[in-house]
Amino acid sequence: MSPIEVAGFITGALCVWLVARQNPWNWPIGIANNIAFLVLFWGSGLYADSGLQVVYIGLALYGWWAWLRGGDQHTALSVTRTTQQQWIWLAVAGVLGTGLLHWVLVTFTESNVPFWDAITTVLSLLATWGQARKKVECWWLWIAADVIYVPLYAYKELYLTAVLYVGFMVLCVIGLRSWTRDVVRV
Repeated sequence: MSPIEVAGFITGALCVWLVARQNPWNWPIGIANNIAFLVLFWGSGLYADSGLQVVYIGLALYGWWAWLRGGDQHTALSVTRTTQQQWIWLAVAGVLGTGLLHWVLVTFTESNVPFWDAITTVLSLLATWGQARKKVECWWLWIAADVIYVPLYAYKELYLTAVLYVGFMVLCVIGLRSWTRDVVRV
């Protein structure tokens, strides 16, 4: 257990706790978490997860803006449901993204878990899009990713991070319940 893994644990837990409460401060705390995990995952050979942290930083800046000013008439964004058309787009992006990222990892890295690294990365990207747009179903995508992340991180001997992701699953259920109550009917 390294100091960077401990930093990732603390900032990650705080970030998800704030997201579940729809607190926009989750975004800057999340950026600190992304920096810690970028370093941790690269050192562990989880290259897609490491690169994902760079994307997360950009999405965090967008999400922070969207939560504060991305609603109608530049007001705070409300929780809504994912539309059927958005689900179709997410499914296509998920399959294509996982296939492409798997190929990149097999071709250009020595990853020993290319499929699992690819699918968790893509699920996380799709969930982050939903989180940035306050789509209640983003929590289901996070839960699916976390179910895979826990044994993946344990396999990579990132035990504290695996425990963190068990905690994330609990926070995801809390977030799902909270956001479901707050869904705006359109």
